Amino acid sequence: MIHAILLPVVTGFILFLFGMKLMETSLQTWAGPRLQLWLERFTRTPVRGLITGTVLTAALQSSTAITVIAIGLVGAGVLSFPRTLGVILGTNIGTCLTTELIGLSLGGIGVPILIASASVWLASWLAGPLPPAAQGLGLDQTAAGHGGRQWLRSVRYGSLAVAGFSLVLLGIEIMQTIGPALQSRGLFAWFVHQAQTSLLWGILAGAAVTALVHSSAAVIAMAMSLAATGAIPVELGVAITIGANVGTCVTAVIAGMSSSRAGRYVAWSHVLLNVGGAILFYPVIHWLVSLSALLASDAASQIARSQTIFNIVGSLIALPLCYLSMWKRLEFRSQ
Repeated sequence: MIHAILLPVVTGFILFLFGMKLMETSLQTWAGPRLQLWLERFTRTPVRGLITGTVLTAALQSSTAITVIAIGLVGAGVLSFPRTLGVILGTNIGTCLTTELIGLSLGGIGVPILIASASVWLASWLAGPLPPAAQGLGLDQTAAGHGGRQWLRSVRYGSLAVAGFSLVLLGIEIMQTIGPALQSRGLFAWFVHQAQTSLLWGILAGAAVTALVHSSAAVIAMAMSLAATGAIPVELGVAITIGANVGTCVTAVIAGMSSSRAGRYVAWSHVLLNVGGAILFYPVIHWLVSLSALLASDAASQIARSQTIFNIVGSLIALPLCYLSMWKRLEFRSQ
């Protein structure tokens, strides 16, 4: 059992998390000086906030990072609570890019991508030291003052981000090797049987594991890997995915604990969005799977499509609620 299940799971999971963290850190280091400026400028309405949250989350590959930054800006009084509601909705949509890329089953090209990106990263060091990070509106002036070498920063951190993504692909490929071994274990078969009786088991499992590892992408990737090998049915994989969206709220709640009352409102609005979405979609999981089957043929891609549909529909349903005047009154009382 150790060699057939535990070792591949632990190795693949660690590789996946390391790749995600490398990708997230690289992109944040490159874009960090601009993040606050972008959030301040492009969140004046919930629709603009939704678009901004979607783009930034897709670019940085971390909905948690954008959510935590939003909580910090609200706590510091830079952003108002109502302006962050659209951002929170957008982070749920933007995070779908990760699962969609994973659903393409690119594991076979993970090693070539890693070699190529590592070569570019090493070559960037031969070009000399990095220029100082551009700050907000001073980007053009800073770049001009250093011979236009801001491209070097983008190349170096961009190649690191691509290397992180290749490690994500390799981690998934390793985790997929446990499928046959899992199918032969009675305990796992019992869990699958219980989940087929009530998919609530899958939602609870996805939420609990995500809360522990603080990475919904990792849990969803594992569900996609198991479904791809036939170890679990697609319906259970979708239920785990919905649960992972709920479990990822734990990080936001923890960040909100040390913030102002308005910052805590941001964290709990994130919880309400994802829990409300789970309650809304739980009765129609089978319909969701049927719809995703029309859009994708293999099991992993179907789970990725289901995640995308779940987040987009949930966010669009909640978007009109962001315009309610009650949010401004709630913020006024919190001051």
